[in-house]
Amino acid sequence: MTSAPRHRSPLFGLLAGHVVSLTGNMLTLIALPLYVLAETGSPAATGLTGAFATAPVVLGGAFGGVLVDRIGYRRASVLADLVSGVTVAAIPVLHATVGLPFWALLGLVFLSGLLDTPGQTARTALLPEAATAAGVPIERAIGWFEATERSARLIGAPVAGLLVSALGALPVLAVDAATFAVSALAVAALVPAGMRPAGDPDAESGGYWREFAAGLRFLVREPLLRAMVLLVLVTNLFDATKSNVLLPVVATRDLGGATAFGVLVGAMGGGALVGSLLFSAVGHRLPRRATFVIAFAVAGGPPFWALAAAPPLPVVAAVFAVSGLAAGAINPLMGAVELERVPAQMRARVYGVIGAGAWAAMPLGALGAGLAVDRFGITATLLTVGTCYVLVTLTPLLGGPWRAMRRPAPADPRPDPAPTSTGAPVA
Repeated sequence: MTSAPRHRSPLFGLLAGHVVSLTGNMLTLIALPLYVLAETGSPAATGLTGAFATAPVVLGGAFGGVLVDRIGYRRASVLADLVSGVTVAAIPVLHATVGLPFWALLGLVFLSGLLDTPGQTARTALLPEAATAAGVPIERAIGWFEATERSARLIGAPVAGLLVSALGALPVLAVDAATFAVSALAVAALVPAGMRPAGDPDAESGGYWREFAAGLRFLVREPLLRAMVLLVLVTNLFDATKSNVLLPVVATRDLGGATAFGVLVGAMGGGALVGSLLFSAVGHRLPRRATFVIAFAVAGGPPFWALAAAPPLPVVAAVFAVSGLAAGAINPLMGAVELERVPAQMRARVYGVIGAGAWAAMPLGALGAGLAVDRFGITATLLTVGTCYVLVTLTPLLGGPWRAMRRPAPADPRPDPAPTSTGAPVA
C-alpha cells in the first residue's frame, strides 16, 4: 500500500501536464484574436491568423505521429511544450522591443502550433500504461483525462478574458509561455523515461515514410474510423469559424469584449466538464450511435443561433453551457472506438493521422469566416453555419459504417490493453 503514491505519479504527471498545457492553449485562444482585432480592426486578418494557428496543428498531427513513436512519448511531450513556450514568448518580447510586423506574427503563430498536436498525442498514447501503473481502471483514467481538457476550458477561458481586459493581450501571451514550461516540467519529473505501450516497438520499423504509410493505411481500411474523421473534419471547420472569428467579433462588438469572450468559452467548457463526468458514470449504459448524434446536434448548432439572436450575455452563456454539457459525451465516445481498434504500438501515428484529418479544414474555416463576415455580415454567417452544422451531425443516422459503433461483447478479445467504453480526445 505504501508504494501506491509512487505508482500513481505517472498518471498524475500526465494529467497535470495536460491540464496546464491546455490551459495555456486557452489563454492563446482568447488573447491572440483579440490582439489581432485590436491591432488591425479586421475580421479578415483575424481569420488569417486563425488559419496560421490551425494549419500547423494539422501538419504536426499528420507527420509528427511517427516521430513521437520513434523518440518516445515522454520526450515528445516535453519537447513540444518547450518549443511552444519559446515561440509564444517571442510574440510579446518582439512587440515590446524591435516591433512585430504582421507577417512575423503569422510565422510565430505557425511555429507555436507545429508541435502542439504531437505533444497531446504523446500524452494520450501513454495514458493506458499510466493507468495500469496506478491501478486505476482505464475507463476512469480516460474520464479524468477528458475532464482535464474541459477543466482547462472552464478555468483558462474566463481567466484569460479577465486578464486581457485588465492587462492587455500581450501580457497574457507571456503567461501562456510560462504554462508550457510548467507542463514540460510536470511530465519530465513524474513520468518515467522508459514508459511505453505494450507491444513490439519495432513491429512497423523500416523508415519514416513506411511507418507513416502504415498508420495512414490502417485508418483508410477502418470504415468507422474513416467515417468519424470525415464527420469531425466538417464539424471542426464550423467550430473554427466560431472560435477564431465569429465569437471574438460578436464578443467585441456586442457583448462587452474580452470578459464576455472568456465567459462564453468558459461556460461551454464548464458544461463539457460536467458532461464528461456524467458520461463517465452512465455512458456504458447508453446506446452509442444515438447518444453520439444527439450530443453532436445539441453541441453544434445552438451556440451559433444564440449569437445570431443577440440576447443578453447570461442567456447566451446558458445556451453555451447546455451545448457544452452535450459535447462532454462526444470525445469519450470517439476515443472508445479508437482504443478498441488501434493497436497499441501504432497509437501515436494513427492518432496523429486521425487528429490531422479532423483538423484539416480548420484553417479554411477560420479564413472563410473572416471573409464571410466582411461580405455577408455576422448574423447571416452565424445562421448559415449553425444550420449546416446540425444537418451534418445527423448523417450517422443513415447507417453504413456507423452501425459498427456499438460496443463489442464483453468476451470479445482485443489486442489493445484498453478496449472498453471511453476514450481520449481527438477533436
